[in-house]
Amino acid sequence: MLQEHGAERRSLTIEAEGARLAACYYAPIGALHANVVLHGATGVPQRYYSAFASWAAARGIGVLTYDYRDFGASQHRPMRESHATFADWAILDQGAAERALAELAPEGPLWVLGHSLGGLAFAFRRHDVRVERITTVGAGFGHVSDHPWSYRPLALAFWYAVGPVGTVLAGYLPGKRLLLGEDLPAGVYWQWRRWCTRRDFFRSDIGLSLPEPDFRMDGPALRMLTMEDDVVVPPVAVQRYADAFPQGRMEYRVLTPAEFGLPSLRHIEVFSKRATAAWPALLGLPDAFAEEPGPN
Repeated sequence: MLQEHGAERRSLTIEAEGARLAACYYAPIGALHANVVLHGATGVPQRYYSAFASWAAARGIGVLTYDYRDFGASQHRPMRESHATFADWAILDQGAAERALAELAPEGPLWVLGHSLGGLAFAFRRHDVRVERITTVGAGFGHVSDHPWSYRPLALAFWYAVGPVGTVLAGYLPGKRLLLGEDLPAGVYWQWRRWCTRRDFFRSDIGLSLPEPDFRMDGPALRMLTMEDDVVVPPVAVQRYADAFPQGRMEYRVLTPAEFGLPSLRHIEVFSKRATAAWPALLGLPDAFAEEPGPN
């Protein structure tokens, strides 16, 4: 058991279908408010979320983070030998992590927090009866044409030039060598590419690698957040995702940097330490949670 910024961090392994996922559980401090599983964004290792998880734990919210199969601390073989797909991450690994949290935290409410890819697949799964809230951050049915012109050249290169060429040559996406982020299994990159370059997004995979989604799902409160200055998954893509749900079922909110006194929020950086002022909004908490907790 490790101590991180006052929170107890326990390392553990999650058994997923065909994989073992490296995970960390940040135990809640003081009175229990809830426990949340954090499904990360594509190419973002769980360590990136450690400051956020410690912050939440200090406020009575336990947090489970993990790395998807064949990525980050869950990589147990050479990347080019991986057969993982985007759907494996979204369906098998996210489902296993939610079940693991229910076992780790047998009492109290459960929340699901999905960042980008982490928020795209909850309608494909049944959830524990204790799950009372599902929140997505920067998750949307994006298309390459949604990006503003300032970002579009990079997106086009990623999907149509250096990304596919590098993946074919290396047998995986060599993101680090290409200065495009983390390395990714080839199957993850190709399926991700297909979703983001087709107008029907993941529709063509339903019935193949994806089950039929239930956008009318009952139960948990649903919240969908987007950042006004997100150029990776712009608000228009998030709104498109929200529109898949019945009217009134989804709470949709655009977060602006100004409301938190910040110069920017953006897609990945909203979970960085500099965006701490926005963290209560990500979890749907009162602004008072932004203040430093007092001694127990």
